[in-house]
Amino acid sequence: MAERYKTGEKAPENGTYEFDGLVNGGNNADVTEDEKHIELSNGDTFPPTRSNKDAAYWKKAK
Repeated sequence: MAERYKTGEKAPENGTYEFDGLVNGGNNADVTEDEKHIELSNGDTFPPTRSNKDAAYWKKAK
């Protein structure tokens, strides 16, 4: 399984990361398609979802 990162953690490397679920187990359907992929640089902080500001899990996109 790919390593998961949580909102507030630092990105280990540059790249595209994809949404991998809400930390609180909330409804993933509330997350819009355009916010499911983010570009981060090494050391950037993983953000919450833009639509509802919930903490999220992220994983490196293939």
